[in-house]
Amino acid sequence: MDNDLLQISLYVACLIALTPLTGIYMARVFEGKLSSIPLLGYPERLFYKICGVKPEVETGWKEYAGNLLIFNLIGLIVLFLLQLFQSRLPLNPNHAADVEWTLAFNTAVSFVTNTNWQSYAGETAMGNLVQMAGFCVQNFLSAATGMAAAVALFRGVIRNNTRIGNFWVDMTRATTYILLPLSLVLALVLVQQGVVQSFSANQEATTLEGVKQIIPMGPAASQIAIKQLGTNGGGFFNANSAHPFENPTPLSNFIEMLAILMLPAGFVYTYGVMVNQKKHAWVLYSVMMVIFLTGLSVSLWSEYKAGGVVGRIAMEGKETRFGTANSILWSCATTAASNGSVNAMQESLSPLSGSVALFNMLLGEIIFGGLGCGMYGMLLFVLLAIFISGLMVGRTPEYLGKKIERKEIQLVCIGIIAPSAVILLGTALACVLPAALSSLSAKGPHGFSEILYAFTSAAANNGSAFAGLTANTKFYNLSLGISMLIGRFAVMLPCLALAECLAVKQSVPASSGTLPVNNLVFALLLIGVILIVGALTFLPSLVLGPVVDHLLFLNGGLKF
Repeated sequence: MDNDLLQISLYVACLIALTPLTGIYMARVFEGKLSSIPLLGYPERLFYKICGVKPEVETGWKEYAGNLLIFNLIGLIVLFLLQLFQSRLPLNPNHAADVEWTLAFNTAVSFVTNTNWQSYAGETAMGNLVQMAGFCVQNFLSAATGMAAAVALFRGVIRNNTRIGNFWVDMTRATTYILLPLSLVLALVLVQQGVVQSFSANQEATTLEGVKQIIPMGPAASQIAIKQLGTNGGGFFNANSAHPFENPTPLSNFIEMLAILMLPAGFVYTYGVMVNQKKHAWVLYSVMMVIFLTGLSVSLWSEYKAGGVVGRIAMEGKETRFGTANSILWSCATTAASNGSVNAMQESLSPLSGSVALFNMLLGEIIFGGLGCGMYGMLLFVLLAIFISGLMVGRTPEYLGKKIERKEIQLVCIGIIAPSAVILLGTALACVLPAALSSLSAKGPHGFSEILYAFTSAAANNGSAFAGLTANTKFYNLSLGISMLIGRFAVMLPCLALAECLAVKQSVPASSGTLPVNNLVFALLLIGVILIVGALTFLPSLVLGPVVDHLLFLNGGLKF
């Protein structure tokens, strides 16, 4: 137990220490300070010249959003077609067949929306070309898209005109200066630790019992690096980061877990630097960290309590190489960020631990959250908290000098309600359709939890799953694919519109009635708003699923 606490303390300490370093660096990137360095900026300027991009020309939110949507639509179509015709493509050592169209649609949407939900076994269902030119490329581009949208909102907070940036410039800088170099370094570290990076054909081995076994090979390390840093989460192998070729050592396990939250945590500080409000950024960071550590504590307590119920520490489905604590820490980190990678079976968590992972996503993945999208999702709750405080004192609320009025709150409400509605409506529909119910591996509250988790993971763009649900069916491929699209763009587009709404407002000086956003009172108010909105929206569903499942578990030591 002492060793577990030491590892968790070291993890949190490293995360906090890296936050200002990565935050300042990313702020300098998006402020264009690295682009002005001749040697570093040359590839960026060359790209603009080749593509005909005018980096000095900024746009309003509609053109910014239009470019973003067109870019992502092209990526979706290309990835969809790569899967449909992969049997005729090169670099297919496992002779993977063409993918059925509903699965291809689901997977294409999944990687374009930074969800990386996988209803297939990567090492057998996909060839290397699809893995590299399709999935790995989209891991970079979807992460960069989220960062670009967040930075546009940051500019809206501090500007006094209708221009919120240039999408092509933001995408290029996010990819060139942040994601590519960090992924290269991490991939080399992972290769040194034993993560496979090869174009060799699958190897055949004979076990000591005389049984022949196929050992899959492939360019995994390059994809694992960006899947963690970009909060993507899609595994090269079916077992994801529980596979020894993806996560071979205790050090690789620690580094991969740290990579999940490193950039999302740093992005909070990036916001503070860009809007010149570092103290406010630390308040937001503290709110995220408190909720994260609270969930982690509850989850750890539940797992060790579960061990007492069944007479031992329940290791079924856990990562036996690294222990229960590392399995739980990973489950909390991957659901706090919109990452979705796993080093243990989420469905094997005790019901209360599973509900913590579920609740992390139900909050909107704002506890650090996805790269970029976690920060703009948190800002929606910040504006909602400030608006509520303004109603309490009977004055127009202000945020960093910008008045928050009806139009801004309407956009905030759309961004918060849209994914929540998708989760609840999708779950309700799946509970009444025989085609959906036939995919369940469990009945009763745990079966309900499987369905709720699937739609939550999709709408929150997380990608993890309670694997007892057979999701590779026409119903789930299509319904979850649509949920991913709404969960991604029904939040991102209102945030871009919100950026322009804030940008056109003239800043007003703070007065005695202005709510301070740099103190403990605001932090407690924000935590209260987040938890109350989450509780009011999802408490009935949580009671029907994980809560009842937990009570049954305590009563009999088993899941039902």
